[in-house]
Amino acid sequence: MTSLPVGCRLGLDRWLLRRVLHAMRWIWIDKFLEFRSGQFARAIKNLTLAEEHLHDHFPGYPVMPASLIIEGLAQTGGILVGEAGGFAEKVVLAKIPRAEFYGVACAGDQLIYEVTLTDLRSEGAVVACKAFLDGELLAEAEIVFAHLDNSRANQIFGPKNFVFTQQLLGVLDLAKAQQRAREANQGSGETTESNGQPHRTRPVP
Repeated sequence: MTSLPVGCRLGLDRWLLRRVLHAMRWIWIDKFLEFRSGQFARAIKNLTLAEEHLHDHFPGYPVMPASLIIEGLAQTGGILVGEAGGFAEKVVLAKIPRAEFYGVACAGDQLIYEVTLTDLRSEGAVVACKAFLDGELLAEAEIVFAHLDNSRANQIFGPKNFVFTQQLLGVLDLAKAQQRAREANQGSGETTESNGQPHRTRPVP
């Protein structure tokens, strides 16, 4: 088990740190599998060699950087927090009080991110995050977000909303459409448990 301290002290070299700072331009989730407004979100991330960073980290053994798993959890949680407030304010990652990793994920793997909104206030929010690989817990973290009203955010970051891009919001729109479809097909007996894996429940006699 490896514990990661707060901030950028992730044991990364300078190359990877530059990639982390650049990562805000990228989307680190492929789609939402489940989205319960103001409560919970489950997202999926497929790791492939089509992603450039996996060729360098590491050559011959493509491992998903831990920092980018955190980024995927943060994007999942950021959308959950932002949607709960109607996207009226910008949501900024403030700190990561705790993050623990229990293994690595490589090219060809599929990650499931589960995020629960544990505290939502006017000044910010806290989410509890878990990442699963093949149904097993790979990582867990606590992430704190800060809310910035548009006037203050524009002074600091400019008018462009770098958090809720159209591409990232499109992932949420697709999830909501799929959720409506699932609700229309209720009664199939399929549920999901908290390890990223679906299972079927037998009808109660």
